[in-house]
Amino acid sequence: MSAGATGVGSLPGGDAREAAKTATGSFEDFPYLPELPARGPGADMIGRSTGLLVDMYAHVEPSGWRIGDRPGRDTRRARSWLGEDLDALEEFTQGYTGRLKVQAVGPWTLAAALELHGGEAMLQDAGACRDLAGSLAEGLREHLADVRKRIPGAEIVLQLDEPSLTAVLLGRVRSASGYRTYRAVDRQVVEGTLREVFAVHDGEVIVHCCAPEVPFGLLRRAGAAGVSFDFSLLTEREDDAIGEAVEAGTKLFAGVVPGTDAPLSDPGGSVMGVRKLWRRLGLAPGTLSESVVVTPSCGLAGASPAYARAVQAHCVRAARSLADNPE
Repeated sequence: MSAGATGVGSLPGGDAREAAKTATGSFEDFPYLPELPARGPGADMIGRSTGLLVDMYAHVEPSGWRIGDRPGRDTRRARSWLGEDLDALEEFTQGYTGRLKVQAVGPWTLAAALELHGGEAMLQDAGACRDLAGSLAEGLREHLADVRKRIPGAEIVLQLDEPSLTAVLLGRVRSASGYRTYRAVDRQVVEGTLREVFAVHDGEVIVHCCAPEVPFGLLRRAGAAGVSFDFSLLTEREDDAIGEAVEAGTKLFAGVVPGTDAPLSDPGGSVMGVRKLWRRLGLAPGTLSESVVVTPSCGLAGASPAYARAVQAHCVRAARSLADNPE
């Protein structure tokens, strides 16, 4: 069966029903729960995920999201918007059976973005990172149970957004002052934490990382069923890791279409690079459409509404072109 196409997560605008209608209408076989960061703090990627945390709260400071002692207005707002988005999705997925994707920020990007009381990132404190991962895992468990209850026929795919993962591994996350960077986190610790968070879901877990140098091998070993990435950032250095991942059954969510307004080539042209990669890796063309899901390169929050709709339809046609002409 063809792996098809889906979205990454965010859409422009602030209308939950309009967004749900677009996400379910564009991707009839693989819809997703849209995120609408334009609504403001709490609808942004980090704020939305802090709303999922259990027994851990955050609020907005001028410098960003900071851990606090009790739930405040920002937490309530994040939870209320997520509820609104789920209500809208539920309305447009009545009787739906098939794959459905929900997104949350992964533990390492969250640790790099959330501040402790003193203003430094949680990333610098190993104990705080462990607590954060535990709180996130608990929150995801509850969130997934809620989605299952609302859309019982859905086969839920959990996407964890980890745009900062490479920076965490390479010691490139900047401190509060900006003058120094936090120490690189040990790869085994990173992998172990991801494995624990992935374990909350008994279905497919994929990781979205739209930065260069995606650690394909580490994500595969941690148990990710798929990796979502910006295809334009790949270099031939990643060939071996990608080849091993595909041969081990990892799905590639290939972001082949720009996430902000740009001219769209023909759908076949958009996936030309994927076909070339397959040839370079010596993989059988017949496995292409089973292994590759076509997506935009990143979320569409910065796109115009018309482009966001056009891109999603384009991804579906590009996926069809891969399935029909893998060579």
